Amino acid sequence: MTCLQFYTKSLLAFLIILLPTGVLARSSTNAYAPTEMPDRIILNVTVDPSTSMAANWRTAELVTESYAEIALASADPRFTDKVTRIKAKSEILEWSDTPTATYHSVVFENLQPNTKYAYRVGQGDQWSEWIHFNTAGKLGDPFSFIYFGDVQTDIRSLWSRVVRDAYAKAPGAVLMMYAGDLINKANRDEEWGDWFAAGNFIHSMIPGFPSPGNHDHYDGPNGTPVTSIFWRPQFTLPENGPEGLEETCYYSDIQGMRFISLNSDMAEESDEYLEKQRVWMEKVLKNNPNKWTCVTFHHPIYSPKSTRDNKRMRETFKPLFDQYKVDLVLQGHDHTYARGMANIPMREKGVTSGTMYVVSVSGPKMTGSNVEKAAWMDRSALYTQLYHVITVENNVLTFNAYTATGELYDAFDLVKQKGRINKVIDKIPKNVPEKR
Repeated sequence: MTCLQFYTKSLLAFLIILLPTGVLARSSTNAYAPTEMPDRIILNVTVDPSTSMAANWRTAELVTESYAEIALASADPRFTDKVTRIKAKSEILEWSDTPTATYHSVVFENLQPNTKYAYRVGQGDQWSEWIHFNTAGKLGDPFSFIYFGDVQTDIRSLWSRVVRDAYAKAPGAVLMMYAGDLINKANRDEEWGDWFAAGNFIHSMIPGFPSPGNHDHYDGPNGTPVTSIFWRPQFTLPENGPEGLEETCYYSDIQGMRFISLNSDMAEESDEYLEKQRVWMEKVLKNNPNKWTCVTFHHPIYSPKSTRDNKRMRETFKPLFDQYKVDLVLQGHDHTYARGMANIPMREKGVTSGTMYVVSVSGPKMTGSNVEKAAWMDRSALYTQLYHVITVENNVLTFNAYTATGELYDAFDLVKQKGRINKVIDKIPKNVPEKR
């Protein structure tokens, strides 16, 4: 050991003694401490993503002002001479055992439909790369979107392969939908860091449509669930839902489909918020000019697990789904896959449902207990990480379920029929047995 090495090592040991307890531990264990350079950049849907788009990002606490710049994308690099700069809304988030950070958000408005834009975020000499996104198209244009069930655990290591394979399958998707439990512990910064790392640049190119699950909530002071402290600072979503459920219960209209998010955790835990969502849902479905309707939330109307029964959700919302002919309900929570029209019990009464119910899981946390194939299921799977690409064109909705390794596991079409419920065409791939 040289004299310089000895001196450096001794000085480091001396500084460790002087530092307050926990300072080094905090900086060394949190791999996602914020800096002046923007990170966790994400796009989110607006009420109309054909003419607007929301963006969020994070910096260190000392950054009090940040900006977004946007321009029409062009192969000519001189497009940067024609940018529009927007000052971000900025808020500091402080929480125990979490690095204090500043969260920034903007909404790009007055955009042109079906157009590629370039944007970047930052301040001073700390800017992100230029990132492309496409606005949604016009009413009736064909489109695709991606749906994920629970992410929850081993996010960076094992969910990353799912979201990246999904992007490879559908890079032009108009949104990425999450049916709750994006992470495992609502207020754990490292898990949100893993979630952003797993999706990486994909989050910044395809807008998100997240719906919160029970793990995205924590117990508030009065015992009532409260959405994660990170939810609203890092997601800018439509505020067209019931009071008190802003940016968790909302809707967005895209190319002839109304996408609706319910906050099922608050519905399960609170009579007040259950009723608020019921009244709101009926208005949103009744005054719906779109041909197609897709609803997402966490707790399934029909559970794949025999030990679970979300009776409040089913008795409150299924009558509305039937009355207003909701096409697709996408859910999570049960860490398995199942889909079906849920119409077997109703056939005895001469009634069939036109709504397809799907429960799925995209992360590696699985369950195999108390899961049997029930009468309502047309296809199911155990211990299988999945993602789903849904394509809509005119009167046909095509649903494809892919495994984490890219194989087609399940598929069906919903076909609109005038004056009748949707026709289902099963397209289950041949020679692919159910994973049970």
